[in-house]
Amino acid sequence: MMKMAARGRGLVKEVVLSLFGAAVTALTTVFVIIELKSILAEQINTQRWSAAAMHLLFCAIVVSLIYGGFVYLLTRAACYFRKSRYKAATNGDLARFLRRSSLPALSILIPSYREEPEVVLRTLLSAMLQVYPNKRAVLLIDDQPRPKNRTDQEALVRVRLLPRQIESLLAKPRGIIAALDGYFVSADGVYRFSAEERRRFLREALMETARWFEELAHSFCRNNHEEALFIDKVLLKHRDNCRVRAGHVAEADMRQREHAGSLDDCLADHLCFLRSVFSGKLSSFERKRFDNLSHEPNKAMNLNSYIGIMGSAFRFEKKGEKELLVAAPMEYADLTVEESEYIVTLDADSIILPDYVLRLLYMMEQPGNERLAVIQTPYNAFPFAPGRLEQVAGATTDVQYIIHQGFTAFSGTYWVGANALLRKQALNDIAVCERERGYSVVRYIQDRTVIEDTESSIDLVARDWRLYNYPERLAFSATPPDFGALIIQRRRWANGGLIILPKLLRYLLCNAYHWRIWFEGFFRVHYLISIAAVNVGLLTVLALPFTESVRSWWLPLSALPYFVLYARDLRLSGYRRRDVFGVYAINLLLIPVNLAGVFKSIEQMLSKSKIPFGRTPKVNGRTAASPFYVAAVYFLFAQWLLGALVDVYYSRWLHAAFASVNAAFLAYAVVGFAGLRETWADLVVPLRAWRRDFRRRWVYPAGRRIGLPLRPRYLYAERGVD
Repeated sequence: MMKMAARGRGLVKEVVLSLFGAAVTALTTVFVIIELKSILAEQINTQRWSAAAMHLLFCAIVVSLIYGGFVYLLTRAACYFRKSRYKAATNGDLARFLRRSSLPALSILIPSYREEPEVVLRTLLSAMLQVYPNKRAVLLIDDQPRPKNRTDQEALVRVRLLPRQIESLLAKPRGIIAALDGYFVSADGVYRFSAEERRRFLREALMETARWFEELAHSFCRNNHEEALFIDKVLLKHRDNCRVRAGHVAEADMRQREHAGSLDDCLADHLCFLRSVFSGKLSSFERKRFDNLSHEPNKAMNLNSYIGIMGSAFRFEKKGEKELLVAAPMEYADLTVEESEYIVTLDADSIILPDYVLRLLYMMEQPGNERLAVIQTPYNAFPFAPGRLEQVAGATTDVQYIIHQGFTAFSGTYWVGANALLRKQALNDIAVCERERGYSVVRYIQDRTVIEDTESSIDLVARDWRLYNYPERLAFSATPPDFGALIIQRRRWANGGLIILPKLLRYLLCNAYHWRIWFEGFFRVHYLISIAAVNVGLLTVLALPFTESVRSWWLPLSALPYFVLYARDLRLSGYRRRDVFGVYAINLLLIPVNLAGVFKSIEQMLSKSKIPFGRTPKVNGRTAASPFYVAAVYFLFAQWLLGALVDVYYSRWLHAAFASVNAAFLAYAVVGFAGLRETWADLVVPLRAWRRDFRRRWVYPAGRRIGLPLRPRYLYAERGVD
């Protein structure tokens, strides 16, 4: 009780600090506005129109940066306020929920595209070991059904065998439970065995199940921090839970009797737990086998294809070289897909804790939550990452968790697609039917952009559905371990916000008469434009010498609360306060990547075309970075350093200091995160390959035509020898 009170006081303290930081930012912003206004008035009075235009541009950048700071501070205050008032469902509440006569059906959909089988195995196990009885998991394999590459063929075979492998793993505990059920069969309320015998049988079953979990944990090797978290948070957590329950069954003390009502009810609770963990079905589905399903190369249509066939029966029909999925009566069906009231979408590189489904579904089923469409806990990075880049990149996502919690307080929640519990009825409300390759396909989740979850959030709220972030950390997802993989992930995250913005503005304008919509829009708009505004603004400030505009210390003071509280949140999330410098450095390193995503959004808006989903690679070795982004990073460093020298020459000391500090942070990011040797290799190797290709295609044939002698090293290169 004292710990809970101390925790409550600590959360209230964080709320006060956030509000104090917002007040300091507001006060310093007033002084900034006064100074910027006086500068603009002076420029207009002296008719220096070009300087006034530059100053207005600087003012717009300052407003966008301060806007982002306010959003962070307010969402931080709302997050800790929600946590201070949050009361988690007790074990008794969850046990009573599990004992309900009928529980809604749940499907856990795990889209997978060229994933490592070991990674998918952990995800499938974390899904199948959820404490919920009426569940089934489906692995949605999106690889080409007949790959030409031998390595891809072997990987696909291994992924296809995973459901059968997991079913064989679960056979032993399921056999234990099946044998245990025979001891709990009753006729007219009279059991064949006494309560003491049933208690002994149940305790032995729990201890044997705990040993099974321990043996399964030992079969994994803790090769990396992701596997270690899976072992500790899933397998060993289940083992400890079984042991604790076995101790409760052995004692059967009065405390349990009072809680459950009787000894029989107490035993029934523990038996229900065992059944819930090991019940459920596991299967796989490949949409690309069937020509009449969508083949769009993105995760959204992989999910849509399966959601569209739920609750129906089909037979396989050959039509030339094509295979079709055709509706058929159940007695003649080759494939029967059960309907579900709820759907969990889970990335193939994610892990959910054992009570993820139970706690989220319990919240969904509470009175008053009938219009709740999406509930989730935004994912966290796997802790204890070995690489510095992975640690800092994971820190940025862990702090985003706090921001998303604050969004819920202001009705500005966005669905973040690594994991979520969805109500099927809500998906039916936003479904649209379209034509693709001559076939009719249904889109429940929009695939117009690669951030399909964000656009679907707007579709849902426009139809009076709500979204909710659960205030506990129950899910973990992989973070790219190197610069090359991080480029692919963050470029995808930066693409799509500007495309979705018009749809959001239409929704806000249609509901502008509600006063709450203005608060909601304040946060929703920032989420969509922040990447473009911050990166373009920072790049502009560093590129252009705003000599007259930058002459006050009030501007950096307005950003001080943001950085101080960001460092504090890093500490509260398990990192170090000084990691805030690493976060700033990695954001500078990602400026070309983010801008590429923003420009891709603009290109997509103009061309009205879709772009394929850029899968984040998960490989044992290093992912090579694109030479374009590496060259862009070095170009920015040279520009900022040269700009600082020019500023010193013209005595622009404040701008020179700003450019120098940012150049130093960027140099630190290149050395500490991307790696000098690695980035040099990413630049040189493609150039060498291009040079060899150029010689083979143009130089050598041209030399032969005009009769030039070739030196031996050219001949070797021509044969493929370097």
